[in-house]
Amino acid sequence: MRELELDIKSMSLPELKQIMEELKDKPFRAKQLYEWLHQKRVWSYEEMTNLSKALREKLSHEYPLKPIEMIQMQTSKIDGTQKYLFRLRDGNVIESVLMKYKHGNSVCISSQAGCRMGCRFCASTLDGLARNLLPSEMLEQIYRIQEISGERVSNIVIMGSGEPLDNYDNVLRFLKMVSDDMGICISQRNITMSTCGLVPRILQLAEEQLQITLALSLHAPDNEKRQELMPIAKKYTLDQVIDACQYYFQKTGRRLTFEYSLVGGVNDSAEDARQLSGLLKGLNCHVNLIPVNPIKERNYRQSDRQVIDNFKIKLEKYGINVTIRREMGSDIDGACGQLRKRYMEETESEKIK
Repeated sequence: MRELELDIKSMSLPELKQIMEELKDKPFRAKQLYEWLHQKRVWSYEEMTNLSKALREKLSHEYPLKPIEMIQMQTSKIDGTQKYLFRLRDGNVIESVLMKYKHGNSVCISSQAGCRMGCRFCASTLDGLARNLLPSEMLEQIYRIQEISGERVSNIVIMGSGEPLDNYDNVLRFLKMVSDDMGICISQRNITMSTCGLVPRILQLAEEQLQITLALSLHAPDNEKRQELMPIAKKYTLDQVIDACQYYFQKTGRRLTFEYSLVGGVNDSAEDARQLSGLLKGLNCHVNLIPVNPIKERNYRQSDRQVIDNFKIKLEKYGINVTIRREMGSDIDGACGQLRKRYMEETESEKIK
């Protein structure tokens, strides 16, 4: 991919050494450059004071730095959650979220601009996929948020806009760079990646033997309901998806997480809970119940609180480890893709005027 070849912030140390060789400079400059980009996290070559002016000029000409730019930020008055809208170098926009917990700060990042998976309750997919994000654009979401908030990030969830396994190579490179000792050095055990269930990619990821947590967006206890909510389920059955997740656990030893968005009157009955427990019986897993965030383009509604509590109790009676996700930032554009969608609509409206 030509764009990746020119994106110096997505390059590994050996690749930067190759760049130095091509520019006829000393190999140790590569380490200095990597440190400026990923430890000191500067945004321009001018700030890299231990590199010669000639080298900085060459780098600027051959490998221009075009960092992402924050264009909006929302802060929850309830819990301090911050939602960011970033503009990419080509004008596409993405969103990220900083969530503050007692155990540390977690950042939810996007892996694509838009999404092509078509999940019925998600705003991210309404306008389709614009493009994949580069590793640097995923890293920069974290770098920018740390810089803007002044807060140290200790946990990452790749659950923003996009399907991470649909951008496999770039996400894999990002995972290795973000956990690298020479960079921001966030433990892979503190990283969770969500997927709607691309079976071949789950199996491929298992072979990488990373220590990240895999979170499967399940959302239904049977194939029929899952197909109604998630088009990907027409390609891969629940049995195939569960088998792939079990293989991931066998290869990595990492407990599985199953995300289950509760949609009122669709997948939240006592029978749904019974079927779900049967599906997951015997798996080393955790179920994360998510009260669905309604979006205006769909007529899905959030389950009543009592229904959510009863669903949890039913699963626990069947021996399933389960929690209800704490709703963060409920007074801002909390649902994945909402802020981006609203911004795009407003921008388009301004063009028409």
